[in-house]
Amino acid sequence: MIDSDNYKQLVEEIKRYVTLQVDYSKLTVVEKMVVLLSTAAVSVIVGALAICVLFYLSLSLESYLTQVLGCQWGAYLIVASLYLILMGVVIGLRDKLIINPIAKFLSKLFLTPKK
Repeated sequence: MIDSDNYKQLVEEIKRYVTLQVDYSKLTVVEKMVVLLSTAAVSVIVGALAICVLFYLSLSLESYLTQVLGCQWGAYLIVASLYLILMGVVIGLRDKLIINPIAKFLSKLFLTPKK
């Protein structure tokens, strides 16, 4: 039979263990959220910079095509057509380019145990 003192000590150890597990779970969630949010922040910053670069490259291409073609509206039409083609490629390959990498990143982040 378990005497009262050992029983109380066992209950206290179980409470301590559960408290430590809850604290560990909280820290793990915070760590994963930090990784997720920092990745999102870096992605937004890189995306904004990429948009700026793409904008200036588009203006450069338009300027070059205007000189070559001698027609500004034709140059704008060619640049817009390139963007439409790019948009079609991205939409066509959205699973491979967008959905699968995000799903892989999130599953690796949240489902694989920490070593």
